[in-house]
Amino acid sequence: MRILFLSLFFLITVKSFSQEKDLAFYIEKAQTNSPLLKDLSNQMQLNSIDSLLVIASFKPQIAANLNAYVAPNHNGFGYDTALSNGQSVSGLVGFNQKIIGKNRIDTQAETFKIIKEGLALNKKIAIKDLNKVIIAQYVTAYGSAEQVVYNQKMVELLKNEAVILKKLTQNSIYKQTDYLIFLATLKQQELQVLQLKQQYQNDLGLLNYLSGETDVSFVNLVKPAISLKSIQKEQNTLFEKQFETDSLKISNQNKLIDNSYKPSLSFLGDAGYMSSFVNQGYKNFGFSIGLGLSIPIYDGNQKTLLHQKNETALATNLAYKNNFNKQFEQQLLLLNQRLKQTEEIQNQLQSQLQISDALIEANKKLLLSGDAQITDFMIAIGNVISINNTISQNKINTFQLINEINYWSSND
Repeated sequence: MRILFLSLFFLITVKSFSQEKDLAFYIEKAQTNSPLLKDLSNQMQLNSIDSLLVIASFKPQIAANLNAYVAPNHNGFGYDTALSNGQSVSGLVGFNQKIIGKNRIDTQAETFKIIKEGLALNKKIAIKDLNKVIIAQYVTAYGSAEQVVYNQKMVELLKNEAVILKKLTQNSIYKQTDYLIFLATLKQQELQVLQLKQQYQNDLGLLNYLSGETDVSFVNLVKPAISLKSIQKEQNTLFEKQFETDSLKISNQNKLIDNSYKPSLSFLGDAGYMSSFVNQGYKNFGFSIGLGLSIPIYDGNQKTLLHQKNETALATNLAYKNNFNKQFEQQLLLLNQRLKQTEEIQNQLQSQLQISDALIEANKKLLLSGDAQITDFMIAIGNVISINNTISQNKINTFQLINEINYWSSND
């Protein structure tokens, strides 16, 4: 029974470790589960509804009103019937149509268009922010997994050499203390692998958390396909378009202010029954039509003050835009400089690795004949492990820098 249980456990473990997931999987999961992206999509839908509501307010407004009124008067006590008519009944259908110029309609339409474009822009930037976080964590987890694989290979190498060294020690070619020192190094490397596996598990768990993935099983991460994308001019980036959108909003607000101070004309009308029953109430069916005109004259100079507020906001927006352009150029220069440095370091590390690998192979041959020093062999192995771990970390740094550069310079 125990053997059967262990066999099933082994099969489940192998199956879970054989699963592979790539970067696109986690990005798709994160975008699907993001409440912020859902919120922005809903805001875009609400903006469309608000636009329809404004259009509806421009259409004729029709309402039915029914009123019955009695003012008793007995022996001269009560309201003056000359004023109150004593009693009245009215049932009217009212009609109100705003007469609005094309300029006002176009300005209102422009308002909702700018809001829609702003929301769409915010959604694209939110996607960029989310993708950047997911890519960064995926790269971190992938780096941990890569270090696990390499350090596990070094454990296997040490185990194989330990078998050979044990036989040589039994034949008195090496001292018992040398063999024990070698075993201590092996155990230390096994501990290193265990810690790296735990680190990978934690990094993978955080990746699942950020993307909203509920599957917590161990998986193999596919090497991320991350490369530099074509650099756009700062005027064409999404971040630059934010300043353009803010500027358009302020200009549109100025138009709305001007429109609110233009004369307002409405066509009014009603039809139905209205009677005081004083004289031939059955004849009091009729209708009325008219025009309503509203002309702003003076409001304490509010219009000028509102325009001054917008001019100040426009100047502030321009200041932020100019500062962003300067920092944008500086940041890209710094990031590309750091990327070039990682490439230079990678070349140096590869050169060192070739020498260290050759030294290990030479020591392995000398070990068989008893001509190698155990301490020298362990030092060589330690150097190779250190160099490979540094190469892995440098590769991860390269991916992270590319991710950062793409974030600022690409609209994807």
